[in-house]
Amino acid sequence: MAVLVKEVVSSKELKKFIRFGISMYQDCQFAAPPLLLDDLLNLTRGKNPALEFCDAIYFLALKDGKVAGRIAGIINPVANETWNHRNARFGWVDFIDDAEVVDALFDAVENWAREKGMEALEGPLGFTDFDKEGALIEGYDQVATLATIYNYPYYIDHYIRRGFVKAADWNEYRITVPEVFPERYMRIAGIVKQKYELEIVKARSKKHLISGYGTKIFDLLNDTYKDLYGFSRLNDDQIKFYIKLYFSFFRLDTVVVVVNKEDDVVALGIGMPSFTKALQKAKGRLFPLGWWYMLRSLYKNDTIDLYLMAVHPDYQGKGVNSMLFAHMMPIAARNGYKFSESNPELETNTKMSSQWDSFEYSQHKKRRVFIKSI
Repeated sequence: MAVLVKEVVSSKELKKFIRFGISMYQDCQFAAPPLLLDDLLNLTRGKNPALEFCDAIYFLALKDGKVAGRIAGIINPVANETWNHRNARFGWVDFIDDAEVVDALFDAVENWAREKGMEALEGPLGFTDFDKEGALIEGYDQVATLATIYNYPYYIDHYIRRGFVKAADWNEYRITVPEVFPERYMRIAGIVKQKYELEIVKARSKKHLISGYGTKIFDLLNDTYKDLYGFSRLNDDQIKFYIKLYFSFFRLDTVVVVVNKEDDVVALGIGMPSFTKALQKAKGRLFPLGWWYMLRSLYKNDTIDLYLMAVHPDYQGKGVNSMLFAHMMPIAARNGYKFSESNPELETNTKMSSQWDSFEYSQHKKRRVFIKSI
């Protein structure tokens, strides 16, 4: 039978769209499949504020009456204005190893993007830089994190066959948490703290941290990440959305917020225990037992994932990152963490990657955003 491509127009079809991405990896020991509720929140107009200004379309590919692929087309006008281009994005992309299916999906998105006046298609990307991005091109035998895409190697063959080329690469690192933190880091952290009159926020609770510093944290991220590939500044509604989405599951002792004497956030480190095993057991569902697996991961784990790290441009190159590590790493060791996952770092962001030189580490994964003219 010929491949049929269908636009997703109902909530039932959207759930089918999301479930296909989960079922593709239900038996994969390396993937971290998302929760159905999280993707529903991200992809539903009226729930994700990015969809108030982004244009988006979702397609399902059916072969022999069964779902064989999916893809989202996205146009972020804020990003296009920021970077002075006319690009559409593709994301939430999964497919069986079948050229007909792949071609049908990408033809649909490319035709849609051209009709919208776009000149290029890039991805995998989400609505913003805080969505999952970059196809895995190295490290297929390494465990993914909650914040990253896992894809089978054949995806890359199809991207190349379709004429896509490299736009940007990200590296990921696995860092051994030192049982004894280097004394020189402690000394540097102390000197930096005193010299620039900085303090680490002593949050009494998650509520205290979020209410007092949630918006300031994202203001810092807007300033720090503004020059990174594909970034578009978040508005107030998006900031509230991401605070709700990402700050619901974290341990207070794996978050480090550094403020100056004006109480502005100048540096940030957010880590969370790895949820990969919990997500594999949950199989996309929070109920009946998914919530229990997630909760258990918060307190029984040997890996901490570093989700966000940022130092304000005015404080970069001054050793402020030493305060983040001097606070977080000893606590991680005491809590039984043996390893840390860096999550993706742009290969050109040498300021970030060089900080691992003081630790035992390996660069174990690489991912890529592809682009082609349309």
